[in-house]
Amino acid sequence: MRLILKLLAAPIALALTIVTIFFSFLLSVTDGIFGLASTVMFIAAVILLASSQTLGGVSFMTLAFLISPFGLPALARHIVRRLEGLGSTLRGFILG
Repeated sequence: MRLILKLLAAPIALALTIVTIFFSFLLSVTDGIFGLASTVMFIAAVILLASSQTLGGVSFMTLAFLISPFGLPALARHIVRRLEGLGSTLRGFILG
């Protein structure tokens, strides 16, 4: 029974490894792009706030935070780490 479970877990572990590698690559590429975009949006937010357009400035500031390395990319990194952990656990089960 344990051998059957290991045989069923092997393709899932392989798929998780491939997906994790792909998402890690995608995150490394988008980190620079999102960092630059969040800087531009932050500068635009400051300009809007200085020109008394509070709603636009706050909106741009919120969007700049969401695409900064502390917003959505951090959440994506957390998910990728969890997928890596799940794949590692499956590989440990298969090899153990």
